[in-house]
Amino acid sequence: MQKTSSRLAVLTLLTACAAPAVGQTPEPAPRAISVEEQSISDLGRMMDSGRVGSVDLVRGYMDRIRKIDRQGPSLNSVIAVMPDAMKEARLRDAERKAGKLRGPLHGIPVLIKDNIEAAGPVPTTAGSAALSANITNRDAPLVARLRAAGAIILGKTNLSQWANIRSTGSTSGWSSVGGLVKNPYALDRNACGSSSGSGAAAAASLAAIAIGTETDGSITCPASMNGLVGFKPTVGLVSRTHIIPISHSQDTAGPMARSVMDAAIMLTVLAGSDVADPATQQADSRRTDYAKDLSRDYLRGVRIGVLTDRTGNNAGVRTVFAAALGRLSALGAVLVEIADSRTGREELREAERKVLMTELKADMNAYLATTPAGVFSRTLADLIAFNKSHAATELAWFDQDQFELAESQKGLDDPEYIEALARSRQLAREEGIDRLMKQHDVMFLIGPSNGPAWVSDLVNGDNFGPPSQSQLAAVAGYPHITVPMGNVSGLPVGLSFIGKQWADHDVIKAGYAFEQAAGARVAPAYRPHADAIADPAQPLASVE
Repeated sequence: MQKTSSRLAVLTLLTACAAPAVGQTPEPAPRAISVEEQSISDLGRMMDSGRVGSVDLVRGYMDRIRKIDRQGPSLNSVIAVMPDAMKEARLRDAERKAGKLRGPLHGIPVLIKDNIEAAGPVPTTAGSAALSANITNRDAPLVARLRAAGAIILGKTNLSQWANIRSTGSTSGWSSVGGLVKNPYALDRNACGSSSGSGAAAAASLAAIAIGTETDGSITCPASMNGLVGFKPTVGLVSRTHIIPISHSQDTAGPMARSVMDAAIMLTVLAGSDVADPATQQADSRRTDYAKDLSRDYLRGVRIGVLTDRTGNNAGVRTVFAAALGRLSALGAVLVEIADSRTGREELREAERKVLMTELKADMNAYLATTPAGVFSRTLADLIAFNKSHAATELAWFDQDQFELAESQKGLDDPEYIEALARSRQLAREEGIDRLMKQHDVMFLIGPSNGPAWVSDLVNGDNFGPPSQSQLAAVAGYPHITVPMGNVSGLPVGLSFIGKQWADHDVIKAGYAFEQAAGARVAPAYRPHADAIADPAQPLASVE
């Protein structure tokens, strides 16, 4: 599947969704509606008033997808629109008219990353042509939860192919199915990954909210670089069933939103146990209403560990971070410097890599075995062979050294893997987050989520560097939120809050308090070039 054919498929689906089928009652004339920067609550109030319906919202977002994702700035963030989105919107409007509301997501359009299955004729590809026939007609449990809550699955977002686990030389946000995702704040800059499309689409208001997935940084990095709130839950709070996997030890899905409140509303729906995912055994007993008790005053008197050795060398990031610390102090938080969070954890990176490579092979083989007969790649070895035989498209920009390393692993009963799993968890949990919090008597750890977005370079790959706060929380499986804290030359940067296992609600409360004080998020300007960021006179890219 070439990038061009993918685009045509999206446009075909957009047209099909917008027009009634032959013999179908024509839709009422579209009502003028602006969906840009509207929150879930804003959209709900608009529908409650009777001024608009879910059908109008779906139209509004599809119109933005045409103008921004496929024309104008051409973000390449949406791989496909679900052809039944308009039908679902009509049903939700009928329910609303009958007084049968399912909750705050009733009639709200949502985009999901294209490694998450959703019933219908759109394949789940992970950005690879090898899965172009992967039409499973299954809803991942998290998608079923969204539908039960009344949400409209609007479409699938582009991503770093195979969730960025194929190669150490990759360019984040590129897939052979969807092309390269652009950062809406500076179109030649990277959107980070692997939830690149979810980040760019949510930032550009192509849906009310988006779902991403993370193994290590794949929600928090694109959220930070696209001016969003991104929440990586405790591993086991949200089901991973029918999501194309990397690692059963670290994988999770989570919300990517323009506000903490919207992320909290979404997480309330996503969270819950799933008998097919043993990691979620405690989820029902741990879940709560994450949008409840959010307050600007939450951090008063709360001790927060500041990871001063994880701030990187970018002067702009350091300046913005210092301002964020000032806001936290003004909120009444007690800031505790942690100047050495790394000593004793030097083995973590290699231990994590062993775990990811071993679990990638085992988990991918298990997933591929459940795909439809039309998917001819049934194992990781098959995917490697497919890529070689389709090298002109699949290997056009970077290799598959990570796939090949994973294929060489011995399996989940390998003593080296078992030792690496135990060691990585110990380093990230007992000797990592837990120790730092206990030693310094703090409730959260904070630091700059990432640096500003780098220039995308398909030839040389990512220019990723410090800071990054993702690894400890990812390997530990603990909750991590990033919230916009400011910008560096017009490029967004986020502030990370990391909490203890199952302290998801506390982490969200902390993020909300900071968000309310900082008010740092600004809508993207779709600048055509990064150098235009510093030049206010530079015209914006067209979105008409």
